[in-house]
Amino acid sequence: MKENIVKEKSYAFALRVIKAYKFLSNEHREFVLSKQMLRSGTSIGALIMEAEHAQSTADFINKMNIALKEANETEYWLSLLKDSDYMDEKSFVSIHHDCDELIRLLVSIVKTTKDKHGSKK
Repeated sequence: MKENIVKEKSYAFALRVIKAYKFLSNEHREFVLSKQMLRSGTSIGALIMEAEHAQSTADFINKMNIALKEANETEYWLSLLKDSDYMDEKSFVSIHHDCDELIRLLVSIVKTTKDKHGSKK
């Protein structure tokens, strides 16, 4: 079976988000921002998995676009956690790098798919 980089990276990212959530809720007793990060950060991979069995190219693009939105939202929550001093700079830089990498991959996938199939969506 062909290797799926975005699927693997989104799964690994989801695991990092879960660990960050556990740390933030257990050590810092921070529940609101970290729960938002958990929801959006884990949904990226779920949407990518859904897109694997999309009913059409338009459905595939739609699911990948939603995954991209979730990645952007996760980036927002990560920034808030860092800027509110719940997450230190080193932890932020590491997980933010992974989030940014997912965003770049998803943008590329959506753009390439649209170009390849002449979609205006």
